[in-house]
Amino acid sequence: MIRNVAIIGAGIGAEHLAAYLSLPDKFSVTCICDLNSDRARGIAAPHQITTVDDLAVVLADDSLDIVDICLPPHLHLQAMLSALDANKTVICEKPLVTCLADADTLAAKIEATNGVVYPVFQYRYGPGTTGLRALIEAGLAGRCFAGSLETHWNRDATYYAVDWRGTWAGEQGGALLGHAIHIHDLLTALLGPVARIFAEVATRVNDIEVEDCAALSLKMATGALITSSVTLGAANDSTRLRLMFEGFTVESDHAAYAPAAAPWTFTARAPATQAAIDVVLANCAASDSGFQGFLGAIADDLDGRKSWPVRLQDGRAAIEFVTAAYTSARTGAPVELPISQDVALYDGWLPETN
Repeated sequence: MIRNVAIIGAGIGAEHLAAYLSLPDKFSVTCICDLNSDRARGIAAPHQITTVDDLAVVLADDSLDIVDICLPPHLHLQAMLSALDANKTVICEKPLVTCLADADTLAAKIEATNGVVYPVFQYRYGPGTTGLRALIEAGLAGRCFAGSLETHWNRDATYYAVDWRGTWAGEQGGALLGHAIHIHDLLTALLGPVARIFAEVATRVNDIEVEDCAALSLKMATGALITSSVTLGAANDSTRLRLMFEGFTVESDHAAYAPAAAPWTFTARAPATQAAIDVVLANCAASDSGFQGFLGAIADDLDGRKSWPVRLQDGRAAIEFVTAAYTSARTGAPVELPISQDVALYDGWLPETN
């Protein structure tokens, strides 16, 4: 079934559009909505796509099945609530919302409307993750002992020249919320929930309000110990995941925005053998990467086929992770997960202003 899509926001929406265009048997983008009409036309015109500058017009169009929200973070919740009220399937860029209270408001709206929301976490898709999941399912991984994550990107003053970036009001957070959220989601997608977080954050690279460096110590529910290093002051953009299992050590590709798009390196450790690992990897089916893989999983899910879609609970878990990290950074103490509604930052982590 081909579903009609409206993309709301032509910034990162341009990358979404490219992925939709690569899946013409599943999606048809019929509208781009942006207050900046020139920007909308810039990506829409080459494909004869209609542009509008009013979300209400999009939501009133009964021919549209999916609304893909690519707006600044502080606009996500209201746009999703309105789309759900209009009986649209919703796809929403990260962060899904900007506090746990909003995540629970969204969950209540989904229940009331019988709607569907897919948070965007495209790192999950590609040959790298396909290989690791196949090895886990084959019983060759065993327990994960420890691991390390790196989100080492370069963001300078030019990046922050956009007026809402680098601010609590506009971005609602810094590197933890807008950048490392992807690799932390990938970690939990592969290893399950986080049980405890200790975090340090700092603003060291740019003259901005929010953090651009962080160091985290994580204990997974399985007992695995993970460190995460985050900075926007690297010389170039690199993302890396390295996990030590009983059966092998795996290291991801280092591509910043699609670390699973290339095959990963798996090095055997007894009791597993390299030959057994290589056989499983050789028999993995081809898989799409990044946004294409993410959208393909949604199409399969909507059509009732087996897939690996991102669910609402995944988007909420990412917000819970950030809430715990900011809580730890501000209190100087580790935070246990899951966290309850009485945690101080449940309603938001924006600093108080006079």
